[in-house]
Amino acid sequence: MATHLLHSVSYAGLWGQAALTVDQFVDKAAELGYSGIMLMAKRPHVSPIDYGPMERAALRAHIEKAGLVAPILAGYCNLTADLDHSEIPHREIWVGYLTELARLAHDLGATAVRVFTGYEHPGAPVQTQFQYIAGTLREAAKRAADFGITLAVQNHHDIAAGYESFYDLLRTINEPNCKAAFDAWAPALHGADVVAAARLLGPLTIHSTIADYQLRPRYKYVPALVNYQPERPYVQAVPMGEGFIDYVSFINALSETGFEGTLAYEMCSPLRDGNDLATLDRYARRYLEHSGGA
Repeated sequence: MATHLLHSVSYAGLWGQAALTVDQFVDKAAELGYSGIMLMAKRPHVSPIDYGPMERAALRAHIEKAGLVAPILAGYCNLTADLDHSEIPHREIWVGYLTELARLAHDLGATAVRVFTGYEHPGAPVQTQFQYIAGTLREAAKRAADFGITLAVQNHHDIAAGYESFYDLLRTINEPNCKAAFDAWAPALHGADVVAAARLLGPLTIHSTIADYQLRPRYKYVPALVNYQPERPYVQAVPMGEGFIDYVSFINALSETGFEGTLAYEMCSPLRDGNDLATLDRYARRYLEHSGGA
């Protein structure tokens, strides 16, 4: 049985939404009926440079007092950033950052850190970037192991975004504490088979982030034709069950592989129905109703 979490990014105010402090968010998650939370490891929430030993201990005590678990910390990295300046020790910088996130996760009682790969950089071939990311995450995973922390790689950034190449990446990293934080969002937008994707990645997956969306068509007016030219549609966040992603089939396929990890609901873009606190709460409650879990 998966554990259902609420991601604190949803209440961080980053897309104009109502914002809560970390302590307010912990209380909000408990009030809404969640059994756990996923904490955003950057400002304005739990940045490792803002949370020293006292702050970490106090937050962990608050989470436990609220009756919640916080098994996964959300890290934010782009491992291919600034590759055209080779004199900068990029790998050392990122491994150092990810190691500090592992330390923070350990201190908060978590067991995993969610990480990203990298956006495709024009300064190197794609396969070079793929191997560079694999090497960086391999080294970071070894260091995270010292804290009892697993790295959970999310299929979000450009490199290894396709589920087949994402599977290849994890096999290339080949570390026992580097697993998948595999989401349905990317393969669904790619037009891929989310069930086939879940069956392939399920044995490696310990976490998945959930949010539902509808596609909105876009058109550009062409005066010479007195007509519109179709453009790539944009994606609009909607309440769970109202979007185009087949989460029922996706989660069932994950479960068939033995998945018993965590599922985190997030609101990480403007919502269809507004950004006030009542709307955020309504969407968060809807997720629990739709999933049948707490």
